[in-house]
Amino acid sequence: MDGRRRYGAVGGGIGLCVAAWAAVSYRPLPPPTAPDVHAEYVKFPSAGGATITGYLAYPERKDRAPGVVVIHEIFGLSDWIRQTTEQLARDGFVALAPDLLSRRGGTPPSSDDAHKLIAGLDPDTVTLDLNATVAYLKTLKAVRGDRIGAIGFCWGGGQSFRYATNSPTLRAFAVCYGPAPSFADVARIRAKGLGVYAENDARIDGALPDVAAAVKQAGIDYRYAVYPGVGHGFLRTRERAEVADSAWGEVVRFFRENLGR
Repeated sequence: MDGRRRYGAVGGGIGLCVAAWAAVSYRPLPPPTAPDVHAEYVKFPSAGGATITGYLAYPERKDRAPGVVVIHEIFGLSDWIRQTTEQLARDGFVALAPDLLSRRGGTPPSSDDAHKLIAGLDPDTVTLDLNATVAYLKTLKAVRGDRIGAIGFCWGGGQSFRYATNSPTLRAFAVCYGPAPSFADVARIRAKGLGVYAENDARIDGALPDVAAAVKQAGIDYRYAVYPGVGHGFLRTRERAEVADSAWGEVVRFFRENLGR
């Protein structure tokens, strides 16, 4: 047993996740234990004539793979998001992380500037750009277009949850310490969901009982766990590596169960 406290299911609006990460040094994912991947930057069209930049990673395999959209946090398309995208490819998925600041000139070097830009994003435009990301994934010959999932972290976790309310074809979504959408929208979810939360994250965790009730009432398949002894952003900070690895293993198992291998 890994000591997790597990709950049956999961509001709060989509907020920014800034305060808890203010003075933390970030460490990358552990070294890969699976074959290397091919990764590259790509560009694809979105609504209104916009062009979105994304970071795309392919697994080393002969057959087509499920696809996963990786939704970044308030730091934008960061090094860690690129590393996470590559890790998902090593885990067997074609992973694509869109830069959701592409319409604003792309992720800036300064994290403070990224915070400000993300705070000004229109949620409906974000949905359009996520739709464009999924559409691009489905054009790739290496992708099983009927098996697309999404994962997001912090701000991106909230966007992953929100996107599930707006995408009837999404098969699975993972929310990593992100807030839930409005309860009125939860009933539109058709995908299966997984929540990854931190014990020392009262701002996010305080809404979980209400979210659980809303999901249960709507009949949505959303299971989640609160991981002990860690705070917001623990997959990135790896303050307790064994807990982060356990949570990531759950994410991979969840996607393999619901998207296939």
